[in-house]
Amino acid sequence: MNKDTEIDMIEVEVNELDPETGDGQAPGGKKNGSVKLKVPDDEVTFTGLSKKELMKVAGTPGWVRTRWVLLVLIWLGWFGILAGAIVIIVQAPRCKSIPEMNWWNEGPLYQITDLEVFSEGLKGVEEKLDDINELKVKGLVIGPLNIAQANQKIILNFAEISLVHGKAEDLDNLLKAAHKKGISVVLDLTPNYEGNPEWFSDGEEIMERVKAAAEYWLEKGLDGIKISDLVDPSNSTDWAKLRMAVQGNGTDDTKKRALMGVVNSISADEVSQLVNVSGVDLILSDLLSRNTGGKERIRDLETLHSEQRKIGWGLGAAQKDRLSKRATTRGLIRLYQLLLFTLPGTPVFTYGDEIGLQANQMSNETNQTREAPKMVWNVEKEETDGAKVSVGVFSLSLIKRSFALSAVKHFLEFHLQSNHTEYAEIRKWFRSLSDLRGKERSLLHGDYYSLYSSATSLSFLRVWDQSKRYITAVNWGDGLEELKLNLAPTEGVELPETAKVKLSTDQEFEVDSPVHLKDLTLKAGQALLLQFPYTG
Repeated sequence: MNKDTEIDMIEVEVNELDPETGDGQAPGGKKNGSVKLKVPDDEVTFTGLSKKELMKVAGTPGWVRTRWVLLVLIWLGWFGILAGAIVIIVQAPRCKSIPEMNWWNEGPLYQITDLEVFSEGLKGVEEKLDDINELKVKGLVIGPLNIAQANQKIILNFAEISLVHGKAEDLDNLLKAAHKKGISVVLDLTPNYEGNPEWFSDGEEIMERVKAAAEYWLEKGLDGIKISDLVDPSNSTDWAKLRMAVQGNGTDDTKKRALMGVVNSISADEVSQLVNVSGVDLILSDLLSRNTGGKERIRDLETLHSEQRKIGWGLGAAQKDRLSKRATTRGLIRLYQLLLFTLPGTPVFTYGDEIGLQANQMSNETNQTREAPKMVWNVEKEETDGAKVSVGVFSLSLIKRSFALSAVKHFLEFHLQSNHTEYAEIRKWFRSLSDLRGKERSLLHGDYYSLYSSATSLSFLRVWDQSKRYITAVNWGDGLEELKLNLAPTEGVELPETAKVKLSTDQEFEVDSPVHLKDLTLKAGQALLLQFPYTG
């Protein structure tokens, strides 16, 4: 290699350390050798074409055609995407408009007829608002609160709260606290609530006083008025004045106030007619509380489902009774809770229905049966101490007559603990139903289709547009029931072969397990809520 062309060499001496001695000497005392590497002084790199070279290439016919082809393809791609989007929008099924919903349509109403036994008056109700709010309740129906004596029109004073319930400032505090939680409050202004009938014979004079009372309490911040025995006052010549006092003077920016009526012992056709004639916002009837079969109940639903935003459903609520008075077992309580939450309309419950509170209890002090049972609290939050709970179904003095004193304590502890366990399970079931109804449009305001009915069972379908569809199937009878589901020809609605279990009153049907709709059989006291998707 010539010196002129020879690249400088860098001698790199690599001393390999002995892994054992670490002194850089190879075994035997020999020195490691040297390695010579060729390292070029400059590394040549490619920097691309110069500007002049690029300009020469850009102007060639081949590159010009290539650029035009790419430009045309890009624009064609954009137009294709736009056309595809338009086709999808045009061919996609149109979403139905959400119907007008008011606060009483968005969740259950919770009726407190006796504030004293519920939680010691208005102050107690305010203290229990967190517990009530857990149930997704949208409205409280309280009272009557005013001073009255049975069949004594002279003593009637709508503007003064009975001291048994509290003071006016207690009601103000309750309203403020409830409104902060999104809970509306309706006041019962039934005149002769202590007597019978609930309205006095000279209706015009009483109607004027009820109207004045409605204006007074609505001005205080109440969200609605409830009137029992609606048929009589709605026939009064001054009924329109009461309607105007409650429903009038509102604006689009203010929350609508509710005029709620209660009726008993009239047919579904008469209820439908009364909805239109009276102009009330919500009617609660006793149709479900009557000893009628599934066929009669389905006929009532067929009559009233188109008015669902003005219909309230309850089992005993129209008579201020508890659900447990008619649903005598834990299974039936859960069954009717499921039914009420899935019917087309507003579910209305009396306090205690969320835990299956017994309709009648024995007072420990007087050994007398009282109509309004004392409410039980904290069933999901703490262990029950049998010695501290005073809500047992049996009187202690009665038990003493049958058991030795040593056995009484153990009996009460076992009985009360068992009750609280059942109360907690039923309350969790109630909360799951209330939460589901508030989320699912098909249950909240969906269309209704009957599927099956017999003397002791019924089934129906709830559908809203492209939302999930729900089938309710209940059997409150004493034996097995084979439900042959049949949907009348309906455009856009078909029953699938199978549906998934969303909720079940017992463990036989696991959640999300498939159920063949052609072979649907329910045991005595069993209820199912099934779900299937919209398929187009």
